[in-house]
Amino acid sequence: MGNLEKGYTQIYTGNGKGKTTAAMGLGFRACGDGMIVHVVQFLKSFNTGELNSAKILGENFKIYRFETPKGFTWQLSDEEKKLLQEEIKKEYDFAMEELLGRRCDVLILDEIMGVLNAGFIKEEDVLRLMDLKPSDMELILTGRNVPEKILEKADLVTEMKEIKHYYKQGVNARKGIEF
Repeated sequence: MGNLEKGYTQIYTGNGKGKTTAAMGLGFRACGDGMIVHVVQFLKSFNTGELNSAKILGENFKIYRFETPKGFTWQLSDEEKKLLQEEIKKEYDFAMEELLGRRCDVLILDEIMGVLNAGFIKEEDVLRLMDLKPSDMELILTGRNVPEKILEKADLVTEMKEIKHYYKQGVNARKGIEF
């Protein structure tokens, strides 16, 4: 570990497709250059292609999930929301341990803005993660509707802007492309 002299905080946001894809692509590149990449995926409990890709990449590229399969947050019962809150707390605590223990060179917190926007964590929680990032670690955050304070604190922000999407023509999410 320790291939980065200086690490930065990057954010991939916006209403367009490609936030997770961009983060995973960066992780794939870093892994190929000998860096250790850890991904914590929030709000994702279904099988996706990146889980299989991570297995192929081996020990230097790991994806962590703590959530049990459920529907969309707005479809959940109070009991399911409580369970999800507990699972997200475990994910957040794990992400904090990753930072404090300097366990990887690149840490991707996929859909952390989704859990923030759904009220499962607070803006201060994300800012704390950013503050505690080791100087030689890259931190990647994804998700829509990033609060202004978090945008200001980041070193790089890329907005994915939807201009045209085949979803509007009735094309559903496709395995291997959207998930």
